Amino acid sequence: MAAHNSPTSLAAPLAWVYAAVVVYASGYPFDGWRWPPGHSAAALLALPWPPWRDPFDLWANLLGYVPLGLFSMVALMRAHRSAWAAAALTVAGCAGLSYLTEVVQNLLPGRHPSLKDLAMNTAGACAGVAAAATLELSGTLRRWRAMRAGWFVPRSGGALALLALWPVALLVPAPMPLSLGQVGERLRDLLLAILDGVNWAAPWHAALQASADAAVAQSLVSAARPPGDEVLVTGLGLLAPCMLAYSVSRPGWHRVGLSFGAAGLAFGAMTLSALLNYGPRHALAWMTPVSVPALAAAAMVSVALARAPRRLAAGVGLLALAGGVALAASGPADPFFAANLQSWEQGRFVHFHGMVQWIAWFWPYLAMLWLLGVLAGRD
Repeated sequence: MAAHNSPTSLAAPLAWVYAAVVVYASGYPFDGWRWPPGHSAAALLALPWPPWRDPFDLWANLLGYVPLGLFSMVALMRAHRSAWAAAALTVAGCAGLSYLTEVVQNLLPGRHPSLKDLAMNTAGACAGVAAAATLELSGTLRRWRAMRAGWFVPRSGGALALLALWPVALLVPAPMPLSLGQVGERLRDLLLAILDGVNWAAPWHAALQASADAAVAQSLVSAARPPGDEVLVTGLGLLAPCMLAYSVSRPGWHRVGLSFGAAGLAFGAMTLSALLNYGPRHALAWMTPVSVPALAAAAMVSVALARAPRRLAAGVGLLALAGGVALAASGPADPFFAANLQSWEQGRFVHFHGMVQWIAWFWPYLAMLWLLGVLAGRD
């Protein structure tokens, strides 16, 4: 099995991002650190085999490490590692990461380190390695590399990683379909907590508190948004990733396939999000008489720009991202959305929601930075 090289590998950034997701999920909520009473350092290194059986926990630990094993294996093979060396390094690295996170869980109340979790994580990494080897042997990775070389410019790995994370960000409940980047309220609450009781910052604290009170009062008066806002936010939410893809792809009609692929990812992610939050019977509840025409209009605009120069696409994408974030933040707060978000945060996926929320909050801003780099010629 031959190793391959490219200027940037999509698998490498995805492996690092997924490793961060694993660490976050294993340590969340990172609160209440304490040394377990009566335990020595050596005792913490010996993981117990728990007597309980939880099928969901077993499958989550198994499947959770499959993508990490897959991405790491592919990235190492692209870095001129032989298949056997890449497999050994991947399994050892994933097992080591799992062991460290399990040991650290001794210091977190509410978390239970387990040798069974380590075994399932390692098995998941092995499954990911097997999947990567199968893709390489079948020629799928070779065909992907050939297609990428024909469709995309060199050094496009960062943008492609952002595009791969986009449907993940859409899993978080949003006030409007495809709206991301709504981190302003959380930042304001964080600043209020930091500045509380600081004498020299009293005027800033008062101004922030007045802004928070005004937002609450506005939401109590009316939580309804004009239909035009939803049309624009939804349409811009699809147009932005399409233009991000155009900014690293060569002009041509193959971009139409990228646009329809983005629309398909949006449909799948929004449907899965509704399914997780409302149940299977309401999986298509996000498809409203407003959102569907907005998606169709955005797809038509993307097709019309299929032959646009990369920098023009980057400029349009930058405007779409900024406009979508600003419009979504300008409307009144929705109490039903807040309740739905709280149920997501406190539900069964409590250990995974945090990192996904971080992706949803900061994805538009990372995409903006990338597009600014394209406009500045530093892509």
